[in-house]
Amino acid sequence: MRARRAVSYNHRDMNAEAKRATAREVESLDAIIAREAPTEATKAAGKLGRPRSSRAHRDILDAFRELLISDGFDKVRMEHVAARAKVSKATVYRHWPKKQDLALELLLELATPHLAVPDVGDTRTELLATVLGPMRALTETDYGPVTRELLSEIARNPDLGDPFRASVVQIRRDEVARVIARGVRRGDLRPDVDPTIATEMLVGPVYWRLLFGGTLDAAFAELIVDEVLQGWSMRGWGEVATNWL
Repeated sequence: MRARRAVSYNHRDMNAEAKRATAREVESLDAIIAREAPTEATKAAGKLGRPRSSRAHRDILDAFRELLISDGFDKVRMEHVAARAKVSKATVYRHWPKKQDLALELLLELATPHLAVPDVGDTRTELLATVLGPMRALTETDYGPVTRELLSEIARNPDLGDPFRASVVQIRRDEVARVIARGVRRGDLRPDVDPTIATEMLVGPVYWRLLFGGTLDAAFAELIVDEVLQGWSMRGWGEVATNWL
């Protein structure tokens, strides 16, 4: 009985240490991203937005965000946005001819701080960043509720969907492609990894849980990365390739 209790105690210690190690890794990653950003991704996203110098511009974006979250995209009218921002409708239409234009700029503004994946010299850490970036944007900022309200509009309306895919989605794909390329150069990843599929496998589970439920935390991010690495790692790839010959 004593031996059994000792084993159980050691197992708990190992689990606790693993959790502490995960927390340290995530905190380290946060510090790295804060220090290294902006990368090419954030610079590219910044070029797509309009200048933010106007107070009216800021007030309009804030008003639209608040109305979108509280009322939903279909119920928001440009006159409602103008009234809340205390500007004229002409001021709103001068910057955004359509409601979809306003939605796109808001999405860009909220997504941009979470697109960067800096080169830290460690492939697993960088892959983890590609998952944690969108996860934290969705769970810790207004990007989450805004995205929930706009997902159906993105899917059905090319006026919003096409530019969103050409900006936020493409920038994220480019960042993942750079992570994959660095991993291949380091000898960590197989050279036949498809960056498009990689993006969907790393980020897709996050949006699945956003829509259909499930915990979005660092442990889930690590699970995604470790499962994906089992298929992409160079370790054992030569043996698999030989078996097909």
